[in-house]
Amino acid sequence: MISGHHKKILPLRALQVFEAAARHQNFTAAGQDIGVTQSAVSRKISELEAIIGVQLFRRSGPNLTLTPVGRALADRVSYVLRDLQHACAEAKSAADTGIVTLSMLPSVASKWLAPRLGQFSDQNPQIDLRISASRNLVDLEAESIDGAIRYGLGDWLGLEATWLASETVQPVCEPTLVKKYNLSTPSDLLNAPLLHADLAEDWATWFTAAGISDTAVPRGPRLGDDTALLQAALSGQGVALGRSILVADDLDRGRLVAPFEEKLDASYSYWFVCPPHGSENIATVKDWIVQAFELA
Repeated sequence: MISGHHKKILPLRALQVFEAAARHQNFTAAGQDIGVTQSAVSRKISELEAIIGVQLFRRSGPNLTLTPVGRALADRVSYVLRDLQHACAEAKSAADTGIVTLSMLPSVASKWLAPRLGQFSDQNPQIDLRISASRNLVDLEAESIDGAIRYGLGDWLGLEATWLASETVQPVCEPTLVKKYNLSTPSDLLNAPLLHADLAEDWATWFTAAGISDTAVPRGPRLGDDTALLQAALSGQGVALGRSILVADDLDRGRLVAPFEEKLDASYSYWFVCPPHGSENIATVKDWIVQAFELA
């Protein structure tokens, strides 16, 4: 049993030396294998035995024999060291290939990132960017995700969060709908087909902000995904409450219009999140995304 003084310290170097000694059954050969002297091997083994509190080798002159406890420990240590070597090789391979995997909402991937992928690749040809689009809050470590663009309050435990942007919400529609439903004042929207979404900033809130209260909001299709919501708006199916970051490109190109100036401040913001002390490549991706949001 590891003593109370040492229980928080894992003697990795001593375990590495022990594994080599157990494999060779000889301190001199073990030292030559890992590049240290025979005396250094002997000293590390003595240190490990003192920490653990058991004898690992029986010594008879130059001959070494593992004790039963030593043999059991050697088997476990050998397995763990091989596993660590494989993990390091996989990490090196990912770094060498420049693979960076990001998670984000499908709407952010399609409406914000997709139009900018060419620019990113031109500026960062050494990085192989891969996108995992999901509405679920993924576990970055468990799912081998390097970072994410998230929509929320920035309070994700164990992750480093960098604020990207806030946004507003306002009605948007395909241009022909403005004339078709004579959208000249906010109250005219009560006679137009409205598209509903799972947003805290809903139509009732917007109508109140526009000075129209005590009025029943017309029912309409409810779409749980912003990508589907905006596609319905683009195809002329109705008027949607569009999040400014996601509709910016469509408004700039005239595919959508905002018939009224009244806007709601969104409750959530966009954040870039990643584990602390990430790779150089993920830092490069984060810096590019921060800059791209600033320019958006």
